[in-house]
Amino acid sequence: MITIRKSKERGYADHGWLKSYHSFSFAGYYDPAHMGFGNLRVINEDWIAAGMGFGEHGHRDMEIVTYVLEGDLAHKDSMGNVKGIPPHDVQRMSAGTGVTHSEFNHAEGQTTHLLQIWIEPNVRGIKPSYEQKTFAPTEKRGKLKLVASGDTTEQAAGADTIHANAKLYAGLFDGAETSQLVLDPTRKTYVHLVKGELMVNGQSLTGGDAALLETETLLALTSAKGAEVLVFDLAAH
Repeated sequence: MITIRKSKERGYADHGWLKSYHSFSFAGYYDPAHMGFGNLRVINEDWIAAGMGFGEHGHRDMEIVTYVLEGDLAHKDSMGNVKGIPPHDVQRMSAGTGVTHSEFNHAEGQTTHLLQIWIEPNVRGIKPSYEQKTFAPTEKRGKLKLVASGDTTEQAAGADTIHANAKLYAGLFDGAETSQLVLDPTRKTYVHLVKGELMVNGQSLTGGDAALLETETLLALTSAKGAEVLVFDLAAH
């Protein structure tokens, strides 16, 4: 079964300095039909004005992945990490027993565009931790590159470690470039098209759209036009 959710159906908030689309219920956006998908809880697509950002705030028992599309995000946390997150980096923060952090746009004169992703952990009360890795466009060109995983056998291949029963792939596709991924029909798959155009199992998506797959055995990505895509392999729970 495949369900398509169009970009315009997402929740939207405009705070002036922050414009954000919410794929699932978050803050002032509440939709009981979209509380999450499997163990995926949040995908927020944020545009942060230059010099603005989120002041120090806390998280607990959540796997948080940040995927920057344009600009640069300055991160500072209670673990002592002071980092810049540019495009092509994937940052993972395991909140565990509790962590505070701040995030600001430090790209001078430029809006920073990013996706913030929350995945529910499969272990709670762990020591907070941080990881950040670069995945060059060539690693994602014409294929799905594993960028974050809770599977220890795949973490050795260079993916960020997440303490969750999930995997996250990223890919760049255009023209004749295609990809297939064998799916476990007992799990759920969430496809978020970041930008461009893409056919997902024969269904047409444009930037911001998502495809929610259940009981499917194969994911087929075809007919791309300047597409950047994220694919989540998720616990059904």
